[in-house]
Amino acid sequence: MRKKMILIALRLVLWRIALLCVRTLKITVRGGEQFEELKRSGKNYVVAFWHGAMLVGWFIHRPQKSGTVSALVSQSNDGEFLSTILERWNYSMIRGSSHIGGKEAMQLMVDEVTNGRSLAITPDGPRGPRHEMKMGAVRVAQKCGVPLVLAGIAVKKKRHLRSWDKFIVPMLFSPVAVCYGDPVTVQKELDGESLDAFKLEMQARMNALTKDAERMLLQEGERS
Repeated sequence: MRKKMILIALRLVLWRIALLCVRTLKITVRGGEQFEELKRSGKNYVVAFWHGAMLVGWFIHRPQKSGTVSALVSQSNDGEFLSTILERWNYSMIRGSSHIGGKEAMQLMVDEVTNGRSLAITPDGPRGPRHEMKMGAVRVAQKCGVPLVLAGIAVKKKRHLRSWDKFIVPMLFSPVAVCYGDPVTVQKELDGESLDAFKLEMQARMNALTKDAERMLLQEGERS
């Protein structure tokens, strides 16, 4: 009973605290022109960002209209807290992961995108290894024939939680840099080793984009 009461209290206040924090951030975006054009055209997509930066990532990619973007969230207690925030940010929830409900979650993701929703996903979640991409984002983009968009995110003023993903808690008014790669098409003929190689290439690109975002913050600091 006590645990249930704590969960209810968190559901009532957690999303407000998160929203208060992220609304103060000073966000600079680079390379997002094609992604913005994709959204303006009304086409759906899969967008990926690392698990440790997900609070900022979910906020940046939140849908303007309810139900137009789906989010994959694990079935753990942490996922329960996160889903509370994302529901308030107009996301449609998909509960599952590579560890719990993996096959079912994959089919649900494909169904969501097939039915016209976009998908936001942390491809190294929910248990890592950190910054190592799993196949989910790539497979959904391939099966549904939609672009895969990679985002690298860096936060200047932050705290790291003692978790496998070094979860980033942004400080109020912190500068944030977001670097996008051009939308990528996952060719239908890729399979087996060729699909694994493609996934590793996407992983390398995401890590490079994250480094680019970190350099952006350093350069801005030097100019100020």
